[in-house]
Amino acid sequence: MIGLLAGPVAAPASLLILVNFLLADVRDGLGPFLGIFLIEKGWTPDKIGLVMSVGGFAGMIATTPLGILADATKAKRAVVVVCAVLVTAASLAMLLLPSFAVVTGAQVATGIAGAAIAPAIASLTLGIVGQTGLAHQLGRNEAANHAGNVLAAVLAGVFGAAYGLTAVFVLMGGMAIGSIVATLAIPPGSIDHAVARGLEPNPAGETGEPPRLGVLLQSRPLALLAVTLALFHLGNAALLPLLGQQAASRDMGMDAATYTAATIVIAQLTMVPMALGAARMAERHGYWLVLACALFALPIRALLAGIWVDPWAVLPVQMLDGVGAGLLGVAVPGLVARILRGTGHVNAGLGLVMTVQGIGAALSPAVAGAIATRYGFPAAFLTLGVFALIGLALWAAGRSFSGLRAEGVA
Repeated sequence: MIGLLAGPVAAPASLLILVNFLLADVRDGLGPFLGIFLIEKGWTPDKIGLVMSVGGFAGMIATTPLGILADATKAKRAVVVVCAVLVTAASLAMLLLPSFAVVTGAQVATGIAGAAIAPAIASLTLGIVGQTGLAHQLGRNEAANHAGNVLAAVLAGVFGAAYGLTAVFVLMGGMAIGSIVATLAIPPGSIDHAVARGLEPNPAGETGEPPRLGVLLQSRPLALLAVTLALFHLGNAALLPLLGQQAASRDMGMDAATYTAATIVIAQLTMVPMALGAARMAERHGYWLVLACALFALPIRALLAGIWVDPWAVLPVQMLDGVGAGLLGVAVPGLVARILRGTGHVNAGLGLVMTVQGIGAALSPAVAGAIATRYGFPAAFLTLGVFALIGLALWAAGRSFSGLRAEGVA
């Protein structure tokens, strides 16, 4: 973390890195600990799955409107602060009163807050560093976020084992407070709100009014990116849960909970250097190649998971997950910012892309589960890899006809 903050980085940009580090344990609420907490409270798996799905769909539906908000508002720091407070309050409500109504409402609040944080951080980043410094800063932001996830997971495991799940709530609350302090420390004057939404001055130095939101639906590069990411997440979202289910259903010589925790830590550790490498790749070769490499990693990951049924397979499989996620975290906001440069709707476009990719992610567990039940885990893993290959083929084929070259992203 110290290394990320060091170097020729302006103070506001350094604070952005710190915000991303501290938000790692906040934006998703309790995450994987929610299921454990609710099981201890006597909940059944179907009820847990229902409330988590409701929260996920609420976030998916809200993402585009929240992207529009990130473009329109000048209170971008306040959006991040409100989201951190909302997630912490929702988690505290579940701790004190874990009823179905309270947990469902808390998951909806957490889903919406998590959906608001991504475009808010993206707009802050663009508004502080501009288009020229965006790739570099995105890499540092993502690396800090993944480093924060690793630290939070380790601390949650240590304190949770020593003091129970209540310690996880305390840890998240502490990181939320830290993220609020870091966000408010960003000087308001360091944010160019016109640049933050993708507007650029004309020769007279004026930015003018942005075009109508319909420009998003008219952008072929944006549509290509959204569909490609939907296919990627259709193949990716179910892969890690499927690994855990396979470990639980077979005697693989390892506790299923320990196995799942190991998969998360391995992936997050890999994402840190990959995010920094993605930034350098984007600066030298463009964002198109960064996304292509992320897409290519998933079929290999799915193939290994399908043919190598062994506890040690978790190492290469989850390292490849880290490769894909680390690259995507830089490529997606960078691509959207470049594609919609000058439109004034960069964050609305990011929200739209996230909504479409969310559809693929939502369908993935159902599709993979049905295939695994009927044909076995290897068939499910290989099918997920095929979805990713289709996405890669679409991305490669659409490089020219979609206008990506004209947009300067290829």
